[in-house]
Amino acid sequence: MDPTIYVTLSTAALAGLAMITFSALAGWRGWLSLKQQELVRGEHQALPAISGGSASARIEIADLKERIRKLEAIAAGVDL
Repeated sequence: MDPTIYVTLSTAALAGLAMITFSALAGWRGWLSLKQQELVRGEHQALPAISGGSASARIEIADLKERIRKLEAIAAGVDL
């Protein structure tokens, strides 16, 4: 085959990769700018702490702890 075909395909692939990379970088910078504006305006608030007073909150916390225990067991390779 002609070496020109390989050079052309390689150049086209490199140009496509560069376009994807630059668009992803622009999106990332836009997202960072948005988050910075939210922080400046004070819209970004931490998750509210669960008081633990209600029964539903305690059940939810227990369920989450059980899920975490199961995931850790799976990651360790232990059969439940």
